[in-house]
Amino acid sequence: MKAKGKAYRYGNNVDTDVIIPARYLNTSVAAELALHCMEDIDGTFATTVEKGDIIVADKNFGCGSSREHAPIAIKESGVSCVIARTFARIFYRNSINTGLPILECPAACDNIEAGDKVEVDFETGKITNLTKNKEFQAEPFPPFMQSLIEAGGLVAYMSNMPKTPKKGDK
Repeated sequence: MKAKGKAYRYGNNVDTDVIIPARYLNTSVAAELALHCMEDIDGTFATTVEKGDIIVADKNFGCGSSREHAPIAIKESGVSCVIARTFARIFYRNSINTGLPILECPAACDNIEAGDKVEVDFETGKITNLTKNKEFQAEPFPPFMQSLIEAGGLVAYMSNMPKTPKKGDK
């Protein structure tokens, strides 16, 4: 599985209140959340992001509250991947659970600027800045986690699992 898109660049400590402001948490409709994604840090994000685009950030991306609305808003906005130096632990977990691919790669973060064209190979962890013709290596997800992401998240993955027969079932 690969992703390719334009980079949106952010700094340290981008918290979940910036990713999706609390004033919009009265809905769990993904499309509605996407309309307000990143608006407090980047007022044009929701109107300029295109399917496949990639967010690149520095340390502690997704810190703050544990709301799963944040990775849902990012994914629904069309973003195919988030690359950061580090992620807040709960955001990392929520991203996997909602099917949003994320990769930690400090070298890529040092060499990707806003507007650069970036390609990510999730199977190998290879990140390529196509604008600067530079390659970086992130740790790829193990096959099980790749399966979760490809399925669209934990709920979708589990709903496609074959049912285990129970004692007495025929």
